[in-house]
Amino acid sequence: MRFPADVPSGGRSVVVQLRVRRFICRDSDCVRRTFVEQIPGLTRRHGQRTERLRSTLAAVGLALAGRAGARIARVLGVSVSGSTVLRLVDALHEPEVAAPRVVGVDEYATRKGRHYGTVLVDIETRRPIDMLPDREASSLAAWLAERPGVEVVCRDRAPFFAEGAPAGAPQAVQVADRWHLWHNLSEATERAVAQHRRCLSTLVPAAPEPEPGQARKKNRPVHPGRPGTGSPTAPGPGMPPSTHC
Repeated sequence: MRFPADVPSGGRSVVVQLRVRRFICRDSDCVRRTFVEQIPGLTRRHGQRTERLRSTLAAVGLALAGRAGARIARVLGVSVSGSTVLRLVDALHEPEVAAPRVVGVDEYATRKGRHYGTVLVDIETRRPIDMLPDREASSLAAWLAERPGVEVVCRDRAPFFAEGAPAGAPQAVQVADRWHLWHNLSEATERAVAQHRRCLSTLVPAAPEPEPGQARKKNRPVHPGRPGTGSPTAPGPGMPPSTHC
């Protein structure tokens, strides 16, 4: 008897009770003495889940990865760990990818500031094709040399990509992608503004001069002084001496 778990129904877990046959090999030299019957489309060897449940969890893992996929699976009624979800994703067969015509090349960081690799994307389908463990020119050149159908290479202006792309695909047209063009332009503009910051002061209009009447009001003394003297500390006739400094 086998009890593979199946897709939940109505939020409740489902277990299939399956009776299968076990065969015995009469060859004494055979390593595997017994064979258990497998149901195509339902079970597999050493599998604890049906093929339908495996494909469902793998689809969740492709969309949400490990921990988030496990949380959603528990909501759906399947108790599974994040590592199991990732294991099911790793067990998927890699889809066959058609030979790309327009390839985008950029770098990715496994550890920012220390270790970088190269990611290659099919620009027409907007899907990643391959990932190289480094960003050396020789690695990119070898990858492009194995795909002679590449017609356009869209990349940034990094020296290792600038050297590897023509070496691996001399027939391809080299194109600088739009994002890196705008990024390089913004960096160059920022550097130019920083170098000529003093010149920007000449473009700012000077503040208008205050009117004579407004200047006298602004400079009027806080404490009244002797008439005609303008002194803030001299007392007028019949007034007590000021105690203010």
